[in-house]
Amino acid sequence: MEGDGVSAPLPGRCGFYVVKKRRYCKMIVGRGKAFCGEHANVEYDAERIRVPCPLDPKHTVYQDNLEKHLKKCNSREKLKPAYYIQDVNAGPQEDEGLLLDEVPLGERSKEELNFLIQKLNSAVSGIPLAVLSVHKASLLGNMDALGLLGPERCFIEFGAGKGKLSHWIHVALQGSRSVHFMLVERSCTRFKVDGKHKNADVTFDRLQVDIQHLCLRKVPFLQEQKVPVVGVGKHLCGAATDLALRCLLDSVEDDEESGEPPRKRVKQEGGAKRDPVAAGEVSGLAIALCCHHRCDWRHYVGKEFFRERGLGAPEFAAFQRMSSWATCGLRKVAGVEGRPSAGEWGAEEHDQGEDAVPSTLNELVSAEDRERVGRLCKLLIDYGRVHFLRGKGFASDLRYYTSKDVSLENVLLTAVPTSISS
Repeated sequence: MEGDGVSAPLPGRCGFYVVKKRRYCKMIVGRGKAFCGEHANVEYDAERIRVPCPLDPKHTVYQDNLEKHLKKCNSREKLKPAYYIQDVNAGPQEDEGLLLDEVPLGERSKEELNFLIQKLNSAVSGIPLAVLSVHKASLLGNMDALGLLGPERCFIEFGAGKGKLSHWIHVALQGSRSVHFMLVERSCTRFKVDGKHKNADVTFDRLQVDIQHLCLRKVPFLQEQKVPVVGVGKHLCGAATDLALRCLLDSVEDDEESGEPPRKRVKQEGGAKRDPVAAGEVSGLAIALCCHHRCDWRHYVGKEFFRERGLGAPEFAAFQRMSSWATCGLRKVAGVEGRPSAGEWGAEEHDQGEDAVPSTLNELVSAEDRERVGRLCKLLIDYGRVHFLRGKGFASDLRYYTSKDVSLENVLLTAVPTSISS
């Protein structure tokens, strides 16, 4: 009987049964081998000894093959590419000390929580939330309505993972010429889909780097090709969204230090200015937002927006934690330790934060009020990003791109140059 991966290993795959996943390991094995490198220690060999890898003890290697393994181990220190600049998109470390004594929400009094909620209600008053019509209610539908889908441009997918968003953009652009995809992902990802779609007119490149350290001006393709750039991301968690915005629009690298001639800043309507990325222009972005409890004041691009409303790092830290109430407020606290399944929410693998459901809050704030407050916290944080983009010469909005029964994280941040939208 041919292996199905559950009752027997798939052909050419590892013979180790993963109890937790209730199936056999899917890693490809070497010729004549029964197990992959991760599970090779299962195979007993009296003449050879397996030892933990010095670079990463999570996997083992035959002792007599250690020297050869260290030269190719994925955990070895690699040379940093030219586009890697330490903390280039991190933002200044101002006000960091104000967060050291942050009091957890579960330890705050009812009066303190009410005062925070009053500040929140005042800060969000007058903020609109634009909703695109139903027949455009999808991430790609919004991009198409904004004119972001088209040939002769480079799509940069931040937090790409397997690259599925780029895959569907490619499917939507079948037949278009001169389309380039650049997938940014800090970890090494298995079962990537981008490798299946390479052809003469469409190219996929992967940059294995944290967004925090990525300088787009140093990416060879963007230095050589003068093509418009479109930034995209699907459920770009917390601070990763702010890092991506800084990466696209707010690079702090000095041209004189880089040895490059100074570039002219592009003036937009209303006197706003924005800086081109490398040789091309940022022609827009569409980022599906989530996990606001993972935001970070240092990286956050909306500090000016907060300060205009009399808010700072302490309020941001509180609202950031309270934002998790938006996706846990529907649950009753008593007796609930876990989180709903992905099928119940239609969500992905996103945690709900440390302060998602502190038991002491059950009597202080009702579940319905927690959900409402969490939504307002998300709106306030997101609108700070809109404010940042508008200051860079973009027409920016927040849009619902799907319904709540599909995903509770259903807001899309969009932006196009003001000159295009007018």
